[in-house]
Amino acid sequence: MDGVLISSREAIAAAWSRVAGEQGVALGPDCLRDHVHGRPGGYTLDYLFGHLPMERRRILKQRVDALEEGADCPLLPGVAAVIRQLRWLDVPLALVTSSWPARIDHVLRQHDLQVEWLLETHVHADHLSAAIFLQRELGGCLAIGARITQVQAKFSGLFNLGEAFPVDGRQFEHLFEDGESFRIGALECRALHTPGHTPACMTYLVGDSAFVGDTLFMPDYGTARCDFPGGDARQLYRSIQRLFALPDATRLFMCHDYTAPGRDEHRCETSVGEQRRHNVHVREGVDEEAFVAMRQQRDATLGMPTLMLPAIQVNMRGGNLPPVEGNGVRYLKIPLDLF
Repeated sequence: MDGVLISSREAIAAAWSRVAGEQGVALGPDCLRDHVHGRPGGYTLDYLFGHLPMERRRILKQRVDALEEGADCPLLPGVAAVIRQLRWLDVPLALVTSSWPARIDHVLRQHDLQVEWLLETHVHADHLSAAIFLQRELGGCLAIGARITQVQAKFSGLFNLGEAFPVDGRQFEHLFEDGESFRIGALECRALHTPGHTPACMTYLVGDSAFVGDTLFMPDYGTARCDFPGGDARQLYRSIQRLFALPDATRLFMCHDYTAPGRDEHRCETSVGEQRRHNVHVREGVDEEAFVAMRQQRDATLGMPTLMLPAIQVNMRGGNLPPVEGNGVRYLKIPLDLF
């Protein structure tokens, strides 16, 4: 993946190979590809040692974990010096890795599934999109809402990118208009423009399900913030009312889940009916003015996401890193006294 700073694949392969070798099992490249990389540890454990008693398997897994955690995973040339400097400046760190996209890749290949679309709900501000990695490995059309041009124009100005950064959405292969229909295999799908969190937010209706991006969270947690550049609490309220107009049984899949007090497990699915009846911010009976006042008051207490500055610069490019400059180096900008 373009921009990977560190890879754990070698450490994972070495740990499993060593433990397997101690048990008289040799792991070849095909076995590592099919049964280790991109697989949960529990699956690999059962595949290799399912014949052993549970307690013995538990001990072997603990040994694998210890080897992985203690492995030397060197950073790419030049990265270590940058990280030392960032630590000295007390800047939060993040490494760009492809471990989770690799798992998606593995599952799709395992089940012989063909990728037709890579759908971005919006330009995320808290993580780097893996769309380009997945597209390079699996194909598919990279798409986002047509209002991405507004987001690009806004942040191009904030980051002073100038003419070198086109703001016409060309970084994506398809720009969805509100209400546009499309297909995934035999499934009828529709794109809905649901702005508020950002101007370009989209919801994708796929069969009996809706992928709502950052509009609603689980009912016990509420709704997405609206204080990013171009965000609008009033727009978000109206977008949510569009979602509430869908049938009660429509399955809603969340983009994030932050566990609310009293709930420890993460969840990803709810329904229109559940949201309409129980959402703590916007259930039935909460009018637009009350929602806007609540949302603005709450947003005023929230800090900037740790990864916002790099995430925006990458994600508005469709998941690509900024281009290499004349000296052969890529740069992410950090505006001062702006956010």
